[in-house]
Amino acid sequence: MRRTGIFILTITLFLVSCNTNQQSANQSGTDNMEEDLVQVAKDALEFAQVQYTHATNEHTDVNTYPRSLNEDGSVRAVKPRDWTSGFYAGVLWYLYDYTGEEKWREQAEKWTNSLEEIKNYDGTHDLGFMIFCSFGNGYRLTGNELYKEVILTGSETLSTRFNPNVGCIKSWDHGDWKFPVIIDNMMNLEMLYWTSKNSDEDKFYNLSLTHADTTMKNHYRPDYSSFHVVDYDPETGEVIEKVTHQGYADESAWARGQSWGLYGYVMSYRETGEQRYLDHAINIADFLLSKLPQDYVPYWDYDEPGIPDVPRDASAAAIMCSALLELSQLPEVPNSGEYMEAAENMIRKLASPEYTAAEGENGNFILMHSVGHKPKESEVDVPLIYADYYYVESLLRYLEINNAI
Repeated sequence: MRRTGIFILTITLFLVSCNTNQQSANQSGTDNMEEDLVQVAKDALEFAQVQYTHATNEHTDVNTYPRSLNEDGSVRAVKPRDWTSGFYAGVLWYLYDYTGEEKWREQAEKWTNSLEEIKNYDGTHDLGFMIFCSFGNGYRLTGNELYKEVILTGSETLSTRFNPNVGCIKSWDHGDWKFPVIIDNMMNLEMLYWTSKNSDEDKFYNLSLTHADTTMKNHYRPDYSSFHVVDYDPETGEVIEKVTHQGYADESAWARGQSWGLYGYVMSYRETGEQRYLDHAINIADFLLSKLPQDYVPYWDYDEPGIPDVPRDASAAAIMCSALLELSQLPEVPNSGEYMEAAENMIRKLASPEYTAAEGENGNFILMHSVGHKPKESEVDVPLIYADYYYVESLLRYLEINNAI
């Protein structure tokens, strides 16, 4: 009996030891994966510097801003009033943020300063993109008071597009709509929230809340997918129609629009602390995770019947990735692990040769395979400057989360 007892004890200790070693191996494997992805993110940021060094050497006209590629493969550059004009300077500011190298600050300042004229441009809702990605990052990193003045003035200009009858900022002045509001407009509220904190004007905060609440009420379907455009009667505030101008169909889930909405409500919760925005962001995130393909890079529209033989949209992935990273760090979020895992998978895929260009190619943009306006066959399967911007932002956020920056 004693020999049997010793044998059983020996086997028990062996099994416990094996289990402990396996747990240690599993934990070590997890840690190694995290460490590996940290290195992937660092390598991606090193490559971003290489590409944008080529870009700043080759594109020297500071009055035009790289946006995408033309059909002949040349860089498509735009004027200050294009809605994407601020993203190029924004990437340069992020590279300065990461490296602390003066060459990036000098480049960022050049392409930021040349945008000053748009602070008084009242013909667009996109001043948040145009000003806050450029001057906003510049002020955050340098404290330049001239940048602050541009942000404050730009916010005042943007606020003139707010209609209290509708409860929203008007998006477009073109087309047959009366008062169109697009889901993208949620992104431009960040500048207004900032301005409220950095001025004595409560109106910026109040109109941002009203816009976010109205959008949440009228843009979203029961499954937490979003229409692209809601057109309102500017006199009564009544909804005239709901459409998806840049998606496959009015009732479909246009991928980039869903990412704009997620990012906008995560950001609105950060800026206001209003629980309804967090709840809404979580619902959007859960919807998107249920729709993502296996490799975590969205098709240009989640409901395109031709899937999988349709274009992907790396810009939708980059925007979503940045939002999921922020959402995953909120202690009050129940599914934070799932959001982090999805974001990590996006980083890994976007950093792979499938989506990251070779050095000196792709117009010196980082990411390939984005989609601008598929129904009009405009900017389909090309690099887009805002894809790069939110991708670099995601990389920085990931390294900050992992205390690797």
